[in-house]
Amino acid sequence: MMTAGRIPVVGAVVVVAAVVVTLGGRPSVAATQARTVWDGVYTAEQAARGAPLYAWSCAECHGSDLTGGEMAPGLAGSEFAWNWNGLSVGDLFERVRISMPQGVPGSVSRQEKADILAFMFARSGFPAGETELASRTAMLAGISVLAEAPTPR
Repeated sequence: MMTAGRIPVVGAVVVVAAVVVTLGGRPSVAATQARTVWDGVYTAEQAARGAPLYAWSCAECHGSDLTGGEMAPGLAGSEFAWNWNGLSVGDLFERVRISMPQGVPGSVSRQEKADILAFMFARSGFPAGETELASRTAMLAGISVLAEAPTPR
């Protein structure tokens, strides 16, 4: 015989079982297929807007060719991709947002920083897509930086 204290637990078990059956015993597609920089997370137009912004606010330290300088890391290519591999675009954006350009981070708006990241992604060989890169950290947290393109399934 069930006691009143067990009814909520039994109800929860039934709900969980129904969800598992509904999903065929597998996690949902959304839970297993996170977005990456290889999914076209910026537009070509946004990257083009970012090019002069990069030249104006980043090139002095990071180089006009994005390869870095004496005290600044490269911002494109395999070195850049491997430095950020496995982290989120949100992590990268937040680093840029709070600290770049060095000494005057407020001189470049959030949107301009997103455009600069789009330019960096384009120069790194990540494909453009149909939607612009967001300028809010929380919206970028679900996009992973992967140094190498994932293999198709």
